Amino acid sequence: MKVVSVNGEVLVSAADRNILNKNLREGKLHLKVDEEFYGNVTVNDETFLSALNMCTIANLVGNHVVDMAIEHEFVDPENIITICGVKHAQYAKLLE
Repeated sequence: MKVVSVNGEVLVSAADRNILNKNLREGKLHLKVDEEFYGNVTVNDETFLSALNMCTIANLVGNHVVDMAIEHEFVDPENIITICGVKHAQYAKLLE
């Protein structure tokens, strides 16, 4: 996981460890699960969920992290894509 603050936004990027530094390609879809973007800090589920609670934007890849985001209602299961059997979701918190 990686947390970055830019221009008042807090971005959480998280990937399942088993797909870190892999390229996922399926049809026209291509996703490079790059350690530089997704980070190399391993966290437990509680820390990951805490980061999702505080972020304004999240980019998530991997069945575990996306399933956690769905289970805790950050992401609607209708709004995910799957590339090579791996789930990917983006999340944005709209503030009033």
